[in-house]
Formats: sequence, C-alpha cells, structure tokens
Amino acid sequence: MTEQTERSLAEPVPPRTPGAPAPAPPRPLGEVRVWPRDFTDRLTAPLPGVRALARIAREGQLRPAPQALLEIPELPFEPGPPPVVGPGTLALTWAGHASWVIRIGGLTVLTDPVWSRKILGTPARVTPVGVRWQDLPPIDAVVISHNHYDHLDLPTLKRLPRDTPLLLPAGLARWARRRKFTNVSDLDWWEAVELPAPDGPVRFDFVPAHHWSKRTLTDTCRSLWGGWVLTAPDGRRVYFAGDTGYGHWFEEIGARYRGIDLALLPIGAYDPRWMLRPVHTDPEEAVRACHDLGARIMAPMHWATFLLSAEPPLEPLHRVRSAWAATGRPREELWDLAVGGSRTLPATS
Repeated sequence: MTEQTERSLAEPVPPRTPGAPAPAPPRPLGEVRVWPRDFTDRLTAPLPGVRALARIAREGQLRPAPQALLEIPELPFEPGPPPVVGPGTLALTWAGHASWVIRIGGLTVLTDPVWSRKILGTPARVTPVGVRWQDLPPIDAVVISHNHYDHLDLPTLKRLPRDTPLLLPAGLARWARRRKFTNVSDLDWWEAVELPAPDGPVRFDFVPAHHWSKRTLTDTCRSLWGGWVLTAPDGRRVYFAGDTGYGHWFEEIGARYRGIDLALLPIGAYDPRWMLRPVHTDPEEAVRACHDLGARIMAPMHWATFLLSAEPPLEPLHRVRSAWAATGRPREELWDLAVGGSRTLPATS
C-alpha cells in the first residue's frame, strides 16, 4: 500500500455529495408485490462460465491446502449469550459467518441466521455457533441478504415463530410465504420498512451489493441480493453488507446514509481472486469499503466458520489487522471479534 493510499484511508470522509438522494419513505410491512422475472440486469460482473468452472475443477483451488487446516484449532472462539442492554445501547454479537445478533433501538435482530452445523454444498462448520439458540432473547426481526444456502438457512428459520418479521430481498417473499411465514416484506434496492420499538421506529433500508443469487438449478438471479442499513430512533446506524465484492456501491451507500456507526463487512472466501474478486471482498478491500462508507467502526465477518475457498483459515484475520493498521485509524475502531464475541456501543449524551 502506498503512502498516498495510507494517508487517504486515514482522512475523514467529506460531507454528503450535493444532490445525493434522500432515503425513501418506508413502505408498508407485509406488502404483496410483483417483481420482474429475474434481476440479471443488476449484476456488476459476469457470472463464471463453463471455462471458469472447468479451471476450478482442474486446479482444485476452492479449499485450503491440507497443511493450512492445522490452523483450525487456533480460530478465535469465545461463545456466550448476547449482553443484556437497554434500548439506548447498540450491541453486537457474532454467531459466526454472516450471522449477527444486533440489539438496536430495543429490538433484537438476526442477520442471515445459520445455526445449522452443515449446509448444502459445503463442508461442516469449523467453529460451533457462537451463541446457543436457547440463549437468544425473543427475536423481533430477521434480515436476509440473499438466497445462497450459507445465508438463507431454512432449518434455522423454522426455529422462529411464523409471525416473526422477515425482511427479504425482492423476489424472496413468495418463498417465505410458501413456508408459512406470515409477516414477510421483500424490498428493492433503496427501499425501506420500519418496525415499532420502545423509543420510536427502527428503520431497515435494503441497499445494493456486488453479488448474485441462486438456490436451485433454474433460479439464477430470480431474487435480488444486497445489504441492510439499520437506523435506530436516535439516528445511530449499522450497515450489514451480506455477501459482496468491492465496488462503487459502498460510496453510494455512504453518501445516502451518513454517519454509519458500525459496518459489518466480509473478509473471507476470497481465494482464488481471479474467480471470487467480483463477489467477495478480501480483507484489504473490506477496509477500503469501510472508508468508502464513512463508517466509524468495522466488524469483520464471513470467515472462521465455513471454509468456502482456498485461503488458510487464519489469513483473513492477519490481513485485515495489517490493512487496518496501515490506514492509521485507531485500533479500537476495528472490532475483530471472536466467534461468539460481543461489543456494545452505549448512547452518547
């Protein structure tokens, strides 16, 4: 990283660009909507073709080398229940992968909850879930980033009451309603809903990501993909990226939603880069994305749980710490939690 890049990453983000669109008014909860047949036009890079898949099969590059697997016992794991906090405290617990327990505005929100030991098409998880299901408080809402099996896990969702609010990408509501969920909202990019909370509504905005969707052989890009911006009644914000590559959307999100306090960003499943760069940020790109967003604190995710690609298990942690140090930003603004770890951000007076 050059000296100029280090300096630019440490500088504060300028004010919102004049003319950046204001957030849209919230839509009604549970709205039944009609969507396009597919969302292929939202892709920001072509999907891998036959040649790419043949190269992966030939080179065998989608899992760590056997010697690297010796790192698995060193993966940070500190299981425990989420902290008990009041409605004015923002709290975060990492259950593993992209699954977070977020306390915001007095609500408890799950992101991409996967409490299953194994999911379709991948090896079993290498660290247990960081929070026992029985230790969770009542869940007020679930947000889903996209329909890949490591982010949309039906066995986990079935543990919830069927009237739990599910906030989904466009095109997924029908899937949820067929499975008897009754409080389902699916949104397009830049749309939002609000949920009532003790001190006023908590807002959930669905925002773009550089990714794709597929769950069966015939539904490629039939539903949308994205991240979420959660805004508390006091204005504090959490950005949950879901799965994403690096690109222009981070600056756009930062321009529309100023003052993001916490950015939950993926740092794993990035090797080989020639294939995964368009859809998965590496640690250095995640740090850059945090800067683009104008976020105050970064919490890494999407590593240390499922081994989905070829990098050694501990490499994402080492690289994100180095990339963060190179920016000159305070070390305490990188919340590199262990699986099961928690942090709180009390309200400022």
